Amino acid sequence: MKFCPKCGSIMVPKKENGKTVYKCPKCGYEESGEASGSVKIKTVIKHSIKEKTLVLEDERPPAGAQITKGVVCPKCGNDEAYFWILQTRAADEPPTRFYKCTKCGKVWREYE
Repeated sequence: MKFCPKCGSIMVPKKENGKTVYKCPKCGYEESGEASGSVKIKTVIKHSIKEKTLVLEDERPPAGAQITKGVVCPKCGNDEAYFWILQTRAADEPPTRFYKCTKCGKVWREYE
């Protein structure tokens, strides 16, 4: 990891014309990367909060939801709710079960 001598930001390695160059994304300072040895260039994809949020604007539960009894709503105490299952984490982890109260409409989730 290299830091920019001008502004202190982390410099990003890039390939330009077959050579490695470190470039500061903040101030634009460039430096040759040949003296530093091997360089591994990695790109990280960032997801916005909007991509991680499930929004239920419709009053009805999602398609495929079923009614279950014996699940207590944390808001009103009703013991009947719709439920549906989504894979919200990695494929090797269990899915997430969502509930929607049939009385007050509160939505909550339970990890299996």
